[in-house]
Amino acid sequence: MSDRIKADLETQLHARVIAVDPIPEGHSGFTYFVTVDGGKRYVLRLPPPGARIAGPADVVRQGRIMTALHAAALPTPAIPAMSADPVVDGRPFILMEAVDGERIEKAAAEHKAIDIAASAVAVLKRLHALPLDQTGIGDEESVGLQAEMMRWAMLMQRSPEELTTRAGELGSLLAITLPVERAPTLVHGDYHYGNMLFRGPEVVAVLDWEIAQIGQPLLDLGCLVIAAIRRQYQGAPNPGGAINVTVDDLYRLYGADPDEMRWFAAMSLYKYASIFGYNLMLHRRGKRPDPMYEGLTTTITGMIDEGIQLLDRGV
Repeated sequence: MSDRIKADLETQLHARVIAVDPIPEGHSGFTYFVTVDGGKRYVLRLPPPGARIAGPADVVRQGRIMTALHAAALPTPAIPAMSADPVVDGRPFILMEAVDGERIEKAAAEHKAIDIAASAVAVLKRLHALPLDQTGIGDEESVGLQAEMMRWAMLMQRSPEELTTRAGELGSLLAITLPVERAPTLVHGDYHYGNMLFRGPEVVAVLDWEIAQIGQPLLDLGCLVIAAIRRQYQGAPNPGGAINVTVDDLYRLYGADPDEMRWFAAMSLYKYASIFGYNLMLHRRGKRPDPMYEGLTTTITGMIDEGIQLLDRGV
């Protein structure tokens, strides 16, 4: 496969490609380091083979978002080449500049957690302040909270039943406590430290825009809240970044109302429990093998229980 990708990229870039190497980090997508003649390195993103080009598989949509954000001086990679036509291994592609930055594991070992969180929240506030016509997807319809709930409920229904026995209870609580919606903004949808690159404690790139949308901004703060809550599940995988920052720290940095955030935190717990459960199902059926998800069974049940407790306190 790499030989065909290499040959197709040379045709598209009009340059000699020295190497195409799969990126080992991460648990989704088809992503490769590409080195061209002269030593310049890029990151190639392809949809899964045979996938319908929509949703997370629409890599060119991701490229449009990053192109728009890069032009607005937000920390995203430049996109020197992309095509919606099936021209690289029979698939559309985007080629991103490889950002000089470190993953959260190294940043967390060398810098203060609160400084890392402060940078992540500051970037998030800038993303949410961006006019919709500068997001690359500003012409798309806004996704309301009820539609957001239904999206993850569908995944939850496909998760292992023994792990989701209380999911219906959490879903009902979310439905009856639906908050008033704010003006919609760009929403990353999976905004956690594992989807960022750092230079020192500063965020220099926000990556992985597969589930971005126009919607409710506090959903993104909820993603960072999950990274904080997941620290309690000792021994479980946490590629989103297990830095020692509290939920209250995050609310203070963003300027969020803790009472308003209770629903969004519970929604995020429900969302990630459904994502982990769905991916575990795919792993067990051999459709998308990734043994990491076997280590998240107690995380899935714990997150559902945590979400119920959060909303029970507010009802």
